Amino acid sequence: MAQQPTTTRWSPLVLACLAATWLVWGSTYLAIRFSLAGLPPFFGMGTRFVVAGGALLLWVHGRGAAASSLRQWRNALLIGGLMLGGGMGCTAFAEQTVPSGLTVAFIAVVPALVTVISLPFGLRPTILEVAGLTIGLIGTLLLSRGAGFSASPTGLLALCFATTCWSLGSVLSQQNFKLAPGGTGYGAQMLCGGLVLLTISALRHEPLHWPVPLPAGLAWAYLVIFGSLIAFTAYMKLLEHTSPAIAASYTFVNPVIGLLLGIGFGGESVNAYEWLAVGVILAGLALLLFGRQRRGGH
Repeated sequence: MAQQPTTTRWSPLVLACLAATWLVWGSTYLAIRFSLAGLPPFFGMGTRFVVAGGALLLWVHGRGAAASSLRQWRNALLIGGLMLGGGMGCTAFAEQTVPSGLTVAFIAVVPALVTVISLPFGLRPTILEVAGLTIGLIGTLLLSRGAGFSASPTGLLALCFATTCWSLGSVLSQQNFKLAPGGTGYGAQMLCGGLVLLTISALRHEPLHWPVPLPAGLAWAYLVIFGSLIAFTAYMKLLEHTSPAIAASYTFVNPVIGLLLGIGFGGESVNAYEWLAVGVILAGLALLLFGRQRRGGH
């Protein structure tokens, strides 16, 4: 079994990365929705990650970083294909019919999926973690039965696939599929994931309309700079230095930020039943991560 991350202290780097994933990612789901007004889902996400990954690789290689090995490029293709091709591509696809606030609330199930997928690698959950998994699952089922998802079973299925791909990629990136160190690995992952997304876009014959409306273009630029270069790189840094559960702790804050932004700026509505479901999910996450911290010190 691959060695787990050994850093346990809440260093300034870890805290900064947590802040980036907690605050920035909560806003990116509304930005994805705005980008869909001018860019189809897989093409928009594909170009986002190709540009961000290419820019990051140019920057790190310009500073003398070594290139990825063939094995590391293979890993980047696998992890990028899962997390970005399956994860972000299907999330954007779902947002065509599911409000952005409910999308980010549903994605809060990721830490629970990470815990389940980690079982074959010898990470056994504690009683608290099992309780958190159970409560989180109940909350997710409640949310999926709300008005937002009942109107879009296709969107619900897309989000189920997206969260599974993202969680699997997160776990595998810590096991036998290591990326190149630092920005070289993150850039390769984004570039490979972006190419997978563009391939899917081409196979689906997604229609492109030019010129892209200004709001959609600005949303896309925000996703490139803040969602990819800053927040995604921060997430991968957390996977490198902490446990997958701590790296996925952004799911505590993102639902609240995503829901409030969707209501305030996207004209979305969330009923009392859906707010209750989100509260149940967050309670399960609290138990899950508290149990993980007590067990392993991460």
